[in-house]
Amino acid sequence: MLLSEAENYLARRIEEIRQAKVYGVRPKRSFKEAATKYMLENQHKASICDDADHLKQVCRYIGNLTLEQVHNGTLQSFVKARQELGRKTKTINNALEVVRHILNLAASQWIDQNGLTWLLNPPKITLLPVRDARDPYPLSWNEQTMLFNILPKHLQQMAIFKVNTGCREQEVCQLKWKWEIQVPELNTSIFIIPSHIVKQGKCKQLVKNGKDRLVVLNDTAKAVIEQMRGINQEYVFSYKGNPITKMNNTAWKRARKLVGLPQVRIHDLKHTFGRRLRAAGVGYEDRQDLLGHKSSRITTHYSAAELHNLIESSNKISMHDHPGTILTLLRTAKETCVVS
Repeated sequence: MLLSEAENYLARRIEEIRQAKVYGVRPKRSFKEAATKYMLENQHKASICDDADHLKQVCRYIGNLTLEQVHNGTLQSFVKARQELGRKTKTINNALEVVRHILNLAASQWIDQNGLTWLLNPPKITLLPVRDARDPYPLSWNEQTMLFNILPKHLQQMAIFKVNTGCREQEVCQLKWKWEIQVPELNTSIFIIPSHIVKQGKCKQLVKNGKDRLVVLNDTAKAVIEQMRGINQEYVFSYKGNPITKMNNTAWKRARKLVGLPQVRIHDLKHTFGRRLRAAGVGYEDRQDLLGHKSSRITTHYSAAELHNLIESSNKISMHDHPGTILTLLRTAKETCVVS
């Protein structure tokens, strides 16, 4: 039985090769094959683990379909199943975007030994309209005090650093002492976070925009850094001698629930930093640099005077009683409505 199956497979492959060489007919490839190729070629991506999770779910529904069979219609079973599980529209769209990207690669960049792309034309994969996304929730000073005061000490220090630097979660978790650069002229230091790091033998993107990230320290962030010195030789933030893999853990979720702020996410600390800078009158370009947003400028090449300006700007929101930094948050009660 096994021999006959092998012979049939060999005959089919020979015919596929002949069809491709003589008539330009593309071999039939499954979406699972394309997903595997994509994963192998993109191990360096910062979001590759997320992509893997999305593809694992998607392949349950379309993995055995040929690339030509993947389109909006055949993806509906996946979409419906995820919606029934209560997944957010943005999460479903993230998975559809990965599918769309793979199909575009198959039609444009993936060329086989016969000089043919894996797919002739990519289908148009339509994303769902997003109506259930959560708005950013910048914290008031009182909310910050209540929340931070009941966090475990190590997580509290990370949160204080994050809300005073605008760093992303993994930029804080992965922060290393070797990235610190002393600035004697200003009697302080800064950090330059590399765009990519080697983790578990693989190159991983750490900074979202793919460029090295300047982190300046206002007085509050600098105080946190000084508290961390000597605790761990490699990582700035650690717990019981080990690096911390994420801030959005059980302790964070329990704390926000206890203070009545279940909607507050770790990323809202970055939003809080940005909103406070704007409220303090910090200009757009300086806010871009302080938040690590993509810019046309070389954002890791600064004179002492330019660094001094950024530090001063960041210090405008270092203490909650600093004049001009009061952020009035206008919030309305959410109403439930049905959109027909």
